[in-house]
Amino acid sequence: MDENFEKVLHGRDYRRRAKRGPKEPKKSQSRDVPSPDTKPEEKAVSSGDRKFAFKDSVEKFNKLVEQKEESFAAMIRNSLLVQLGDPEGRMVIGKVTEVIEDDLYIDFGGKFHCVCQRPKSMGERYVRGAKVILQLVDLELASKFLGAVKHITLLEADAKLVGLYDPSRR
Repeated sequence: MDENFEKVLHGRDYRRRAKRGPKEPKKSQSRDVPSPDTKPEEKAVSSGDRKFAFKDSVEKFNKLVEQKEESFAAMIRNSLLVQLGDPEGRMVIGKVTEVIEDDLYIDFGGKFHCVCQRPKSMGERYVRGAKVILQLVDLELASKFLGAVKHITLLEADAKLVGLYDPSRR
């Protein structure tokens, strides 16, 4: 193990301890509990039932990693974004994150938020934290302007505000 890592991990420099020699164990410590002077490897060996705990946990982790390996194509195919398909016309639930004058900034879980106008009727109910129903038009407002080489994005999505979300009316 790297010496600097051990130093940071245990707050000690074992090289200095080796020069001075080991400390005498305190009389209050029992034989079952390893002294704080022992290195991590010695603690694992002297701790009885938990002797192979670290080794077992590493083996379990490696088995889990092996089981969950998927190709990138499979991960993309199974992602929720791809399963959503064409976003145009989809109804989603969003949360009002910011209200500035009559603009509602709504997070619906996409790459960008959308900005919608506060409705004139019952507009006072559209406050920060309110859940709303949106009809998606486009996930990203981007277009190529005349003479431009690159697409320009507004860093927001386009959606129509349908109304407040009421979980009891599902």
